[in-house]
Amino acid sequence: QTVASGTSLGPLQQGSLLVVDDDPANRDMLARRLQRQGYNVAVAESGEQALALVRQRKFDLVLLDMIMPGLDGHQVLEQLKADESLRHIPVLMISALDDIDGIVGCIGMGAEDYIAKPFNPVFLRARIGAALEKKRLRDQEQVYLKRIQEEQEKAERLLLNILPRPIADRLKDGEQSIADSFPEVTVLFGDLVGFTTLSAHCLPGEMVKLLNEVFSAFDQLAGKHGLEKIKTIGDAYMAVSGLPTPRPDHAQAAAEMALAMQAEIGRFNERRGTVLQMRIGLNTGPVIAGIIGTKKFIYDL
Repeated sequence: QTVASGTSLGPLQQGSLLVVDDDPANRDMLARRLQRQGYNVAVAESGEQALALVRQRKFDLVLLDMIMPGLDGHQVLEQLKADESLRHIPVLMISALDDIDGIVGCIGMGAEDYIAKPFNPVFLRARIGAALEKKRLRDQEQVYLKRIQEEQEKAERLLLNILPRPIADRLKDGEQSIADSFPEVTVLFGDLVGFTTLSAHCLPGEMVKLLNEVFSAFDQLAGKHGLEKIKTIGDAYMAVSGLPTPRPDHAQAAAEMALAMQAEIGRFNERRGTVLQMRIGLNTGPVIAGIIGTKKFIYDL
Protein backbone atom coordinates (compact mmCIF):
# COMPACT_ATOMS: atom_id res chain seq x y z
CA GLN A 1 0.00 0.00 0.00
CA THR A 2 1.27 3.49 -0.82
CA VAL A 3 -0.18 6.96 -0.56
CA ALA A 4 -0.04 9.60 -3.26
CA SER A 5 3.33 10.87 -2.06
CA GLY A 6 4.79 7.40 -2.56
CA THR A 7 5.42 6.75 1.16
CA SER A 8 5.29 3.01 1.88
CA LEU A 9 2.73 1.95 4.46
CA GLY A 10 3.93 -1.65 4.81
CA PRO A 11 1.82 -4.83 4.71
CA LEU A 12 -1.93 -4.96 5.12
CA GLN A 13 -3.20 -4.85 8.70
CA GLN A 14 -5.81 -6.92 10.47
CA GLY A 15 -8.42 -5.83 12.96
CA SER A 16 -12.10 -5.05 13.31
CA LEU A 17 -12.76 -1.30 13.37
CA LEU A 18 -15.89 0.77 13.93
CA VAL A 19 -16.08 4.21 12.31
CA VAL A 20 -18.59 6.55 13.96
CA ASP A 21 -19.37 9.78 12.10
CA ASP A 22 -22.65 11.52 11.23
CA ASP A 23 -21.15 13.02 8.05
CA PRO A 24 -21.71 10.46 5.24
CA ALA A 25 -18.82 11.76 3.13
CA ASN A 26 -16.29 11.63 5.97
CA ARG A 27 -17.60 8.30 7.19
CA ASP A 28 -17.49 6.60 3.80
CA MET A 29 -14.11 8.04 2.86
CA LEU A 30 -12.50 6.88 6.11
CA ALA A 31 -14.15 3.46 5.91
CA ARG A 32 -12.93 2.88 2.34
CA ARG A 33 -9.40 4.00 3.21
CA LEU A 34 -9.23 1.64 6.17
CA GLN A 35 -10.64 -1.23 4.13
CA ARG A 36 -7.89 -0.70 1.55
CA GLN A 37 -5.38 -1.00 4.38
CA GLY A 38 -6.75 -4.45 5.21
CA TYR A 39 -9.03 -3.72 8.15
CA ASN A 40 -12.55 -5.08 8.63
CA VAL A 41 -14.65 -1.94 8.94
CA ALA A 42 -18.17 -1.30 10.19
CA VAL A 43 -19.79 2.14 10.27
CA ALA A 44 -22.26 3.94 12.52
CA GLU A 45 -23.93 7.26 11.71
CA SER A 46 -24.76 8.21 15.31
CA GLY A 47 -23.61 7.70 18.85
CA GLU A 48 -26.72 5.66 19.64
CA GLN A 49 -26.06 3.31 16.75
CA ALA A 50 -22.40 2.98 17.75
CA LEU A 51 -23.30 1.90 21.28
CA ALA A 52 -25.76 -0.65 19.93
CA LEU A 53 -23.10 -2.10 17.59
CA VAL A 54 -20.37 -2.46 20.21
CA ARG A 55 -22.82 -4.35 22.42
CA GLN A 56 -23.62 -6.73 19.56
CA ARG A 57 -20.19 -7.30 18.01
CA LYS A 58 -16.55 -7.44 19.01
CA PHE A 59 -14.39 -4.52 17.85
CA ASP A 60 -10.67 -3.98 18.24
CA LEU A 61 -10.88 -0.20 17.85
CA VAL A 62 -13.49 2.57 17.61
CA LEU A 63 -12.86 5.75 15.60
CA LEU A 64 -15.29 8.23 17.14
CA ASP A 65 -16.23 11.66 15.80
CA MET A 66 -16.31 14.37 18.46
CA ILE A 67 -19.18 16.46 17.05
CA MET A 68 -22.44 14.63 16.33
CA PRO A 69 -26.14 15.37 16.90
CA GLY A 70 -27.81 13.40 19.69
CA LEU A 71 -25.08 11.61 21.62
CA ASP A 72 -21.82 13.32 20.73
CA GLY A 73 -18.39 11.69 20.87
CA HIS A 74 -17.73 12.81 24.43
CA GLN A 75 -20.97 11.22 25.67
CA VAL A 76 -20.41 7.99 23.73
CA LEU A 77 -16.88 7.73 25.14
CA GLU A 78 -18.23 8.32 28.64
CA GLN A 79 -20.72 5.46 28.28
CA LEU A 80 -18.10 3.13 26.82
CA LYS A 81 -15.68 3.73 29.67
CA ALA A 82 -18.44 3.37 32.27
CA ASP A 83 -19.41 -0.08 30.97
CA GLU A 84 -17.29 -2.87 32.47
CA SER A 85 -17.71 -5.04 29.37
CA LEU A 86 -16.80 -2.26 26.89
CA ARG A 87 -14.19 -0.10 28.60
CA HIS A 88 -11.32 -2.23 27.26
CA ILE A 89 -12.09 -1.19 23.63
CA PRO A 90 -9.57 1.47 22.54
CA VAL A 91 -11.08 4.66 21.13
CA LEU A 92 -9.49 7.17 18.74
CA MET A 93 -11.28 10.51 18.67
CA ILE A 94 -11.86 12.22 15.30
CA SER A 95 -11.67 15.98 15.64
CA ALA A 96 -10.71 19.22 14.01
CA LEU A 97 -7.28 20.47 15.04
CA ASP A 98 -8.70 23.57 16.72
CA ASP A 99 -10.71 21.59 19.30
CA ILE A 100 -7.75 21.02 21.61
CA ASP A 101 -9.79 21.31 24.82
CA GLY A 102 -12.24 18.65 23.65
CA ILE A 103 -9.42 16.31 22.62
CA VAL A 104 -7.62 16.72 25.95
CA GLY A 105 -10.88 16.07 27.82
CA CYS A 106 -11.52 12.84 25.91
CA ILE A 107 -7.98 11.57 26.42
CA GLY A 108 -8.42 12.29 30.11
CA MET A 109 -11.54 10.09 30.03
CA GLY A 110 -9.62 7.19 28.52
CA ALA A 111 -9.44 7.76 24.76
CA GLU A 112 -6.23 6.36 23.28
CA ASP A 113 -5.45 9.26 20.95
CA TYR A 114 -7.03 11.47 18.30
CA ILE A 115 -7.02 11.79 14.52
CA ALA A 116 -7.30 15.28 13.05
CA LYS A 117 -9.41 16.25 10.07
CA PRO A 118 -8.52 16.33 7.22
CA PHE A 119 -6.94 12.88 7.54
CA ASN A 120 -3.24 12.44 6.92
CA PRO A 121 -2.88 8.85 5.65
CA VAL A 122 0.49 8.28 7.28
CA PHE A 123 -0.61 9.63 10.68
CA LEU A 124 -3.90 7.79 10.37
CA ARG A 125 -2.24 4.44 9.83
CA ALA A 126 0.42 5.02 12.46
CA ARG A 127 -2.05 5.97 15.17
CA ILE A 128 -4.39 3.10 14.37
CA GLY A 129 -1.46 0.67 14.35
CA ALA A 130 -0.20 1.97 17.69
CA ALA A 131 -3.66 1.72 19.27
CA LEU A 132 -4.14 -1.84 18.03
CA GLU A 133 -0.69 -2.87 19.25
CA LYS A 134 -1.45 -1.49 22.71
CA LYS A 135 -4.72 -3.43 22.71
CA ARG A 136 -2.91 -6.59 21.65
CA LEU A 137 -0.45 -6.17 24.53
CA ARG A 138 -3.28 -5.48 26.99
CA ASP A 139 -5.17 -8.55 25.79
CA GLN A 140 -2.01 -10.63 26.17
CA GLU A 141 -1.52 -9.24 29.66
CA GLN A 142 -5.10 -10.20 30.58
CA VAL A 143 -4.45 -13.75 29.37
CA TYR A 144 -1.33 -13.96 31.54
CA LEU A 145 -3.16 -12.49 34.55
CA LYS A 146 -5.97 -15.00 34.09
CA ARG A 147 -3.45 -17.85 34.00
CA ILE A 148 -1.79 -16.54 37.14
CA GLN A 149 -5.17 -16.29 38.87
CA GLU A 150 -6.05 -19.84 37.83
CA GLU A 151 -2.73 -21.11 39.19
CA GLN A 152 -3.27 -19.21 42.44
CA GLU A 153 -6.73 -20.71 42.79
CA LYS A 154 -5.32 -24.17 42.09
CA ALA A 155 -2.62 -23.65 44.74
CA GLU A 156 -5.29 -22.41 47.16
CA ARG A 157 -7.40 -25.53 46.60
CA LEU A 158 -4.37 -27.76 47.14
CA LEU A 159 -3.45 -25.92 50.34
CA LEU A 160 -7.00 -26.24 51.67
CA ASN A 161 -6.87 -29.98 50.95
CA ILE A 162 -3.93 -30.15 53.36
CA LEU A 163 -4.82 -27.59 56.03
CA PRO A 164 -7.95 -26.14 57.62
CA ARG A 165 -8.75 -22.71 56.17
CA PRO A 166 -8.02 -20.75 59.39
CA ILE A 167 -4.59 -22.41 59.61
CA ALA A 168 -3.87 -21.83 55.92
CA ASP A 169 -4.79 -18.16 56.32
CA ARG A 170 -2.41 -17.81 59.26
CA LEU A 171 0.43 -19.37 57.27
CA LYS A 172 -0.22 -17.00 54.37
CA ASP A 173 -0.18 -14.09 56.82
CA GLY A 174 3.38 -15.02 57.73
CA GLU A 175 3.14 -17.14 60.89
CA GLN A 176 6.13 -19.48 60.99
CA SER A 177 5.17 -21.76 63.87
CA ILE A 178 1.59 -22.70 64.66
CA ALA A 179 0.69 -24.62 67.83
CA ASP A 180 -2.63 -24.12 69.60
CA SER A 181 -3.98 -25.64 72.79
CA PHE A 182 -7.61 -26.79 72.90
CA PRO A 183 -9.03 -27.73 76.32
CA GLU A 184 -11.69 -30.10 74.98
CA VAL A 185 -12.16 -31.78 71.63
CA THR A 186 -13.24 -35.24 70.50
CA VAL A 187 -10.88 -37.32 68.40
CA LEU A 188 -12.21 -40.05 66.13
CA PHE A 189 -10.03 -42.92 64.99
CA GLY A 190 -11.48 -45.53 62.63
CA ASP A 191 -9.88 -48.78 61.45
CA LEU A 192 -11.08 -51.07 58.68
CA VAL A 193 -11.46 -54.63 59.96
CA GLY A 194 -10.66 -57.28 57.37
CA PHE A 195 -8.91 -54.99 54.96
CA THR A 196 -5.54 -56.72 55.40
CA THR A 197 -7.08 -60.05 54.45
CA LEU A 198 -8.91 -58.47 51.54
CA SER A 199 -5.78 -56.75 50.27
CA ALA A 200 -3.96 -60.09 50.06
CA HIS A 201 -6.33 -61.04 47.25
CA CYS A 202 -6.35 -57.67 45.47
CA LEU A 203 -4.03 -56.07 42.99
CA PRO A 204 -2.34 -52.93 44.36
CA GLY A 205 -4.31 -50.65 42.06
CA GLU A 206 -7.61 -52.20 43.09
CA MET A 207 -6.67 -51.96 46.78
CA VAL A 208 -5.91 -48.24 46.47
CA LYS A 209 -9.13 -47.73 44.54
CA LEU A 210 -11.14 -49.39 47.31
CA LEU A 211 -9.48 -47.31 50.02
CA ASN A 212 -9.99 -44.15 48.03
CA GLU A 213 -13.68 -44.90 47.58
CA VAL A 214 -14.19 -45.52 51.31
CA PHE A 215 -12.13 -42.58 52.55
CA SER A 216 -13.58 -40.16 49.98
CA ALA A 217 -17.02 -41.02 51.36
CA PHE A 218 -15.69 -40.39 54.89
CA ASP A 219 -14.32 -37.01 53.75
CA GLN A 220 -17.80 -36.02 52.63
CA LEU A 221 -19.23 -37.14 55.96
CA ALA A 222 -16.60 -35.10 57.82
CA GLY A 223 -17.66 -32.01 55.90
CA LYS A 224 -21.32 -32.74 56.57
CA HIS A 225 -20.84 -33.22 60.34
CA GLY A 226 -18.28 -30.43 60.77
CA LEU A 227 -15.25 -32.57 61.66
CA GLU A 228 -11.70 -31.82 60.56
CA LYS A 229 -9.98 -34.72 58.84
CA ILE A 230 -6.43 -35.02 60.15
CA LYS A 231 -4.96 -37.88 58.14
CA THR A 232 -5.20 -41.46 56.97
CA ILE A 233 -2.66 -44.08 57.99
CA GLY A 234 -2.93 -47.16 55.82
CA ASP A 235 -6.48 -48.39 56.36
CA ALA A 236 -7.10 -46.07 59.35
CA TYR A 237 -8.93 -42.74 59.31
CA MET A 238 -8.41 -39.95 61.85
CA ALA A 239 -10.60 -36.90 62.36
CA VAL A 240 -11.33 -34.45 65.15
CA SER A 241 -14.35 -32.44 66.28
CA GLY A 242 -13.98 -29.07 67.99
CA LEU A 243 -10.97 -27.57 66.22
CA PRO A 244 -9.58 -25.41 64.78
CA THR A 245 -12.89 -23.69 65.59
CA PRO A 246 -14.15 -24.79 69.04
CA ARG A 247 -17.73 -26.04 69.33
CA PRO A 248 -19.68 -27.12 72.43
CA ASP A 249 -21.27 -30.17 70.75
CA HIS A 250 -17.97 -31.71 69.59
CA ALA A 251 -18.66 -35.11 71.19
CA GLN A 252 -22.14 -35.41 69.71
CA ALA A 253 -20.89 -34.42 66.25
CA ALA A 254 -18.11 -37.03 66.44
CA ALA A 255 -20.57 -39.72 67.54
CA GLU A 256 -22.92 -38.89 64.68
CA MET A 257 -19.97 -39.04 62.30
CA ALA A 258 -19.03 -42.51 63.67
CA LEU A 259 -22.54 -43.84 63.13
CA ALA A 260 -22.59 -42.40 59.63
CA MET A 261 -19.26 -44.11 58.86
CA GLN A 262 -20.68 -47.46 59.97
CA ALA A 263 -23.70 -46.94 57.71
CA GLU A 264 -21.41 -45.99 54.82
CA ILE A 265 -19.38 -49.20 55.23
CA GLY A 266 -22.64 -51.15 55.06
CA ARG A 267 -23.50 -49.47 51.77
CA PHE A 268 -19.97 -50.11 50.49
CA ASN A 269 -20.26 -53.83 51.27
CA GLU A 270 -23.57 -54.01 49.40
CA ARG A 271 -22.04 -52.36 46.33
CA ARG A 272 -18.79 -54.29 46.38
CA GLY A 273 -19.85 -57.65 47.80
CA THR A 274 -17.28 -57.29 50.60
CA VAL A 275 -17.52 -57.94 54.35
CA LEU A 276 -15.55 -55.01 55.73
CA GLN A 277 -16.27 -53.71 59.22
CA MET A 278 -15.20 -50.53 61.05
CA ARG A 279 -13.72 -50.29 64.53
CA ILE A 280 -14.17 -46.70 65.69
CA GLY A 281 -12.81 -45.16 68.86
CA LEU A 282 -13.74 -41.75 70.28
CA ASN A 283 -11.87 -39.91 73.00
CA THR A 284 -12.62 -36.50 74.49
CA GLY A 285 -10.03 -34.30 76.16
CA PRO A 286 -7.36 -31.63 75.67
CA VAL A 287 -5.03 -31.56 72.67
CA ILE A 288 -2.32 -29.42 71.14
CA ALA A 289 -2.73 -28.97 67.40
CA GLY A 290 -0.27 -27.46 64.99
CA ILE A 291 1.84 -27.67 61.89
CA ILE A 292 4.32 -30.52 62.01
CA GLY A 293 7.39 -30.36 59.78
CA THR A 294 8.57 -28.04 57.02
CA LYS A 295 8.33 -30.38 54.03
CA LYS A 296 5.20 -32.41 53.25
CA PHE A 297 3.90 -30.91 56.50
CA ILE A 298 0.51 -31.75 58.00
CA TYR A 299 -1.79 -30.27 60.60
CA ASP A 300 -1.55 -32.84 63.37
CA LEU A 301 -2.61 -33.44 67.00
